Amino acid sequence: MDKKTDVRDPDEIVVEIEMERLRAFPNHPFKVRDDEKMMETVESVKKRGIIFPAIVRKKKDGTYEMVAGHRRRRACQLAQLSEMPCIVRELTDDEATILMVDSNIQREEILPSEKAFAYKLKLEAMKHQGKRIDLEENETSTPVVSKLRTDEILGEEVGESRENIRRYIRLTYLIPELLEQVDNKRIAFRPAVELSYLSEENQYVVENIFEFDEVTPSLSQAIRLKKLEQEGNLTEEKIEEILQQEKPNQKEYIK
Repeated sequence: MDKKTDVRDPDEIVVEIEMERLRAFPNHPFKVRDDEKMMETVESVKKRGIIFPAIVRKKKDGTYEMVAGHRRRRACQLAQLSEMPCIVRELTDDEATILMVDSNIQREEILPSEKAFAYKLKLEAMKHQGKRIDLEENETSTPVVSKLRTDEILGEEVGESRENIRRYIRLTYLIPELLEQVDNKRIAFRPAVELSYLSEENQYVVENIFEFDEVTPSLSQAIRLKKLEQEGNLTEEKIEEILQQEKPNQKEYIK
């Protein structure tokens, strides 16, 4: 049974929920790593417990879906705790998605892949909410959401330009292997955006050449590959020819 503990606000009741009843948020875009920071969090949890409760929502099967607090949940698991303090909220799918993204997006270290899928999830949720507002408004009024594009609103909230929001979301079209190279900073952000327009088959060709020949696509090379793809003229031979070309910053300069 859930046990009520510290009630700090009449609308925010903190309850202790068994760890086995807590489930991760579907398609949670933020990675939870067992790194040095996690070990520090585990030690803090052992000494002081969880200071800030997680936010969850109850499911029909009696389990709870994590909305905010995935790292704290992992720390509790590693600390071998049987329960975790949580705040239970009634949230729609879109409300839960937006809260999940907002509670993580301001972290100090966020990978490009995390931003990409987080922005995509939140943008879709915001668009759904905009449609509902549109339906609820009468014919003579103007919905607030229609005054600005949804991606502009998202950009203002997270401190990104609309164009950058679009670029990050394009990364979700990369194959996992190339997206991992972006996270590892082996492929730069802008060339990666252009590569996302290639077919999955051609992306795997790029990945194979990248791995075996250790050639990093420049922005101009990636743009050329995208152009040939759109024209229907991109072949494996063309990809290799373009990627093998020497870049200006790779030439040896003799003083």
